[in-house]
Amino acid sequence: MKKIRLDIVGLSYSQTQSGAYALVLGEVEGNRRLPIIIGSHEAQAIAIRIEKMIPSRPLTHDLFQSFAGSFGIKLIEVLIYNLIEGIFYAKIICSDGNKIVEIDARTSDAVALAVRFEAPIYAYEFIMSSAGIIIEGHEFAFLENLDKSNKVQDPSVIEVEEKTPSKSPKNPFSSLTDEQLEQALNQALTEENYEQAALIRDEISKRK
Repeated sequence: MKKIRLDIVGLSYSQTQSGAYALVLGEVEGNRRLPIIIGSHEAQAIAIRIEKMIPSRPLTHDLFQSFAGSFGIKLIEVLIYNLIEGIFYAKIICSDGNKIVEIDARTSDAVALAVRFEAPIYAYEFIMSSAGIIIEGHEFAFLENLDKSNKVQDPSVIEVEEKTPSKSPKNPFSSLTDEQLEQALNQALTEENYEQAALIRDEISKRK
């Protein structure tokens, strides 16, 4: 299957889901964007590396990088390989120089590792076709609204808690007509509100 190279083009606080962030991946040779909702800890792990901040003690993803480096293991690439009911599935592809191993990972963790290993991020074309949002022009969304008062002077002291998955809340756009959804999607894209655009996109996809 054809793979599409992606870059991180945006990371912003979610306006509809408390404690969540919208990670926006952009097509390197195109104008499609792939919005993915991630947790605050993963968003911070990505932002810290992009902003070249150095915590006093290593975060989990930093520890993984050091551990892998100690044994000569390199992260070759990250691949977003599936999308099921709004959930993206990814894997990290690693090598010790002799063999290549594919390891299943949450997309947010995979991206956090990719920025540390400076590894490329890819998604299959069918994922971009079904979940990608086309942006006119070449505007980028930037790192913004990362809650600096929220947590800590030292990001290494954050306690990460894995939460049990809960039922997704009802999509607030489910009551709109198809025509209204298209209008709302265009408006969200004009305002560069990618997180809202992702919700509208999901509702449109459900009706096809």
